[in-house]
Amino acid sequence: MIKVALTGSESTGKTELARLLGDHFRAPVSREFVREYAAGKGSRLGFADHGPIARGQIASEDDAIARATDLVILDTDLISTVVYCEHYFGHCPPWIAEAARSRAADLYLMLMHDVPWQPDTVRDRGDRREEMHALFAGKLRELGLTFVEIGGTWDDRFRRAVAAVEAVVD
Repeated sequence: MIKVALTGSESTGKTELARLLGDHFRAPVSREFVREYAAGKGSRLGFADHGPIARGQIASEDDAIARATDLVILDTDLISTVVYCEHYFGHCPPWIAEAARSRAADLYLMLMHDVPWQPDTVRDRGDRREEMHALFAGKLRELGLTFVEIGGTWDDRFRRAVAAVEAVVD
């Protein structure tokens, strides 16, 4: 089973690209749990929310993995939970950090922040996407994980992402 995770700062097209890749490769896609959790909460997330967020993300990934035959696309994964938890609160619960390491994807597609910001009720880092991008890249490097930066137009992103996935699938 090859796991490919999309990651990076907010409003970079991860969800849409994950859907397109899932369609292209006929692979199941896990959903980004934190978005629905944050929208449902209706107030600012606190440190205590990261346990339920991590468990929900794990369940989402496990559901997609159970439906996969050889490839699964993850619309973010626990690495994102770790990065945001450390960013907002200075640390992450050890069990989440360990689960992120043990469940790491085979390939990360790190989406660049070179597309227009699309505000919504959950996003709050439009002015800090470059900083967040650096935090994601730093965490992937720290953990020794393989990633490819994906930027450019929407069509360029799709072509580059397909090529990166094909390089690990073949």
